[in-house]
Amino acid sequence: MAFALRKNNAESAVGASATYNPYLAARREWDERYGDFITRARNWRSAALLCALIALVATGGVVLLSARSRVVPFVVLIDSLGRPVASGLADQTSIDDDRLRRAIIQNWIENVRMVTTDGIAQRRAIDRVYAQIASGTSAQTFISDFYRNDPPFKRAQTGTVSVEVKSVLPTSDRTFEVDWIETARDLYGTVKSTDHWKGTFTIALNPPSEERQARINPLGLYVTAASWSKVL
Repeated sequence: MAFALRKNNAESAVGASATYNPYLAARREWDERYGDFITRARNWRSAALLCALIALVATGGVVLLSARSRVVPFVVLIDSLGRPVASGLADQTSIDDDRLRRAIIQNWIENVRMVTTDGIAQRRAIDRVYAQIASGTSAQTFISDFYRNDPPFKRAQTGTVSVEVKSVLPTSDRTFEVDWIETARDLYGTVKSTDHWKGTFTIALNPPSEERQARINPLGLYVTAASWSKVL
């Protein structure tokens, strides 16, 4: 009988111990208080990682699309009056294109031979002429003598001269023959004379290597030799 009582007491103690464990109780309380925070933090980290992956994939797609872009710029060259003189796709147009070189030479002839009563326009035309002459060449001497012997500002006091280039024909890789018509008018616009001129011009190509050169001669075409005469 005494043994049975002791057995029952031991089973009661074991049952009580199994019913309440201070360590398990503390763990359950900790989970109830902080487990929710940990779960939410884990969810935020997962969401942030997912967003980072999406952004990485989107960035890669943009880079791929930009690398495969098929947009090709179309370049149009215009003269001082805003007239288109040459055009083409950017990847097909270069200074070695004869059309572009002929257009530049045509514009240069019009600037060097024109006479206008607008002093600012005349000065700008002269500046453009010298910007496309190679320093220390026969062309520089020839043009300087031309302006010195027949100053356009002095001629503008009595009349104007307009230039119409008829043809620019290459005679070699760097030499061109140009035909043009000059129409002289008095200050009232009356035509005084119409003369036919022909000239020969040699060029050199030297693409600009700095911003200052690019501003005054963006294509790097320079006249190295020039001569002309009136066709009788």
